[in-house]
Amino acid sequence: MKTIKKTNYVKNIFLAASLFVGATLVAQEEAEEKKPLSISGTVDAYYRTNLSSTDVGSQAPGSSFANESGFALGMANVIASYEGEKTGAVADLAFGPRALDAVGGDQGVFVNQLYAYWNVSEGTTLTLGRFNTYLGYEVISPAANFNYSTSYLFSSGPFSHVGLKADFALSDDFSLMLAVMNVTDENFNGTSTNSIPGAYSLGAQLGYSGQFLNFYYDGKAKLGFEVDYTGGFDLSEDFFLGINAAYADNDGAGFAGAALYPQLATSESFTIGLRGEYFSTFDGVDGTDDPSVFAATLTGSYTIENLTIKPELRLDSNSEEIYFNNDLEGTKSLSSFLIAAIYSF
Repeated sequence: MKTIKKTNYVKNIFLAASLFVGATLVAQEEAEEKKPLSISGTVDAYYRTNLSSTDVGSQAPGSSFANESGFALGMANVIASYEGEKTGAVADLAFGPRALDAVGGDQGVFVNQLYAYWNVSEGTTLTLGRFNTYLGYEVISPAANFNYSTSYLFSSGPFSHVGLKADFALSDDFSLMLAVMNVTDENFNGTSTNSIPGAYSLGAQLGYSGQFLNFYYDGKAKLGFEVDYTGGFDLSEDFFLGINAAYADNDGAGFAGAALYPQLATSESFTIGLRGEYFSTFDGVDGTDDPSVFAATLTGSYTIENLTIKPELRLDSNSEEIYFNNDLEGTKSLSSFLIAAIYSF
């Protein structure tokens, strides 16, 4: 009799445990299926020094970011994304010197991106808020770029936009984006001294199999008009070639340039790449020389777990003597070296 009771007692414990484990697994599976809220981001820092000239006067390449000498901070980037069945939102906050250069810091809030979206249908998405630019090959986040320092094309074009855009998946290969926005890099309409109050801009992007033709127009409010091509090709399993070319004009003043990004993966953890860029600006004034620059940037990218280490050698060769050599004499070129650490989570 005692044996029977003991057996039933053990069976009841086993059954209760099985039900508990089963319920826990079901709850975990449901949570894994939904996962509506996700947190991600990056942190980065670097060391940079000039090779062909002194660091006097903070001499650095004329593009954005990574311009400090010695040890320096990049930015901390925290992204909260909420994804529902048809709607969602993204709050992308950035702090640090790179963030200050990229997104300003209006009213003390460093908002890189802040938008809500609605998947109206399988092939149509509406997005309202602040989002990073669709123009160009490079972006603000160092984790999404191969080279740590940025190009002149990226530095001269828009960083972000505030407005409403509609993305259309026209087919498996073709896509279209149309947008109505504030003028480039304006959180509030016409508040900058470089823009016209009450002015808006129009944007468009036509995509085909990873190749994108981009347009931006604001009349003469700030940037004017820009057309940009961004794309790339896998030439082999280990070799990729990225391409970027752009032209911008605002009443006769603007810029033009092109860049190639060949990248070779030598192993699962290491890739080496070169950015070769030609960039020129013009002011529309007859009889003046338009300054130009050729920049070659060689970057290695070594990844271990979530950490990426990037040593980088860069040479900027200008048409004018804008730098100083070690003897403090004017020179057209500047060579520099940096090593950066980027952690993604």
